[in-house]
Amino acid sequence: MMSALDGIRIIDMTHNQAGPACTQILAWLGADVIKLEAPGKGDVARTNMADERGESLFFLVLNANKRSLTLDLKTGDGKALFKKLMTGADVLVENFSPGALDRLGLGYEVLKDLNPRLVYATVKGFGTWGPYSGFKSFEPIAQAMGGAMCVTGWPDGPPTLLWPAVGDSGTGMHLAIGILAALQQRHRTGLGQHVEVSMQDAVANLLRVSLRDHQRLGGVQPRTGNQLGRTVPGSTYPCAPGGPNDHVFIFAQAQMWPAFVEALDIDELRSDPRFATLQARWENRDVLNPIIEGWTRRHTKHEVMRRLGAAGVPCGACQDTGEVLDDPHLAARDMIVEVDYPERDGTYRTVGCPVKLSDSPAEVARPPTLGEHTADLLAELCGVSPEELARLEEQGVV
Repeated sequence: MMSALDGIRIIDMTHNQAGPACTQILAWLGADVIKLEAPGKGDVARTNMADERGESLFFLVLNANKRSLTLDLKTGDGKALFKKLMTGADVLVENFSPGALDRLGLGYEVLKDLNPRLVYATVKGFGTWGPYSGFKSFEPIAQAMGGAMCVTGWPDGPPTLLWPAVGDSGTGMHLAIGILAALQQRHRTGLGQHVEVSMQDAVANLLRVSLRDHQRLGGVQPRTGNQLGRTVPGSTYPCAPGGPNDHVFIFAQAQMWPAFVEALDIDELRSDPRFATLQARWENRDVLNPIIEGWTRRHTKHEVMRRLGAAGVPCGACQDTGEVLDDPHLAARDMIVEVDYPERDGTYRTVGCPVKLSDSPAEVARPPTLGEHTADLLAELCGVSPEELARLEEQGVV
């Protein structure tokens, strides 16, 4: 079966998370992603947080469905081979520090002259222009500068980091959208272009609701913990058996209140005028929330979720990482998959492709070992003979 991005070749020069997250989803969708790595070292993520079972899961969960090619771009031969690769590439993705490829003589202007159809995609902490463009960034820096941390947490606590990687993987998803848009434009013009996403830009884009409230409500708003707006119930509630993650999030909008009351079957909620309207429930939240909590504490979080979900009330069990890995719904949708990697003892579980296409479903293939496809790729794309490959290996070029 043909994949959606069959025929698109992507040279992936990225490392850590933002870039690899972008190229992995494009690889899941069928692009031929060639991960270009330094000989003997590879992506720093291969060893970052490695454990006794082998190569780092940090690398493995971000580099499925790719091929690995090692090449030393600081050598003359390495640069020459790289340029050959670029003449037939559709996309280059890089997330080096600002100016790194330009200093190697391999920046956008050089590669555009070699291949006018090339889509050159860049991830930077703060982009290539603007007052902060020379600064480096990581996930928490992007969250801090994009505003995410100051809207997260409790009123009496500090700005709080989100663990879901909105700065890294979130930026990667934005970049994937930009690449696909540039490829679509190339169908009309025949020309590639430079696509850039900064981590701060991506986080700020995800902050739109809070930026709306800043203007709608008159300035910086206090952090509200888990409370969503002025709706009750609209927060987390503790459940049996009382463990640290035994909570549910319930959000019953005004039109859902009757169904919520019937699901709980508490007469006081039906008859008490203090709970009759959305505004009344908010004003009397210090009375109402303990009543709801008294009910949720008698049930497990998944029991609460199923009961309220059946009643049409949005409710989610607060699942820990183990529960996510074992979630039957995610398994049924191929969102948790088991992968066998030759340089790691045993299998590991990771996420599958969240984009479901009816005519070209994605399959997860294991990540490549370092340089696994070097010989085949250099022969296929650069015409390198076995004798030439041996010389390049001896000289440390590949």
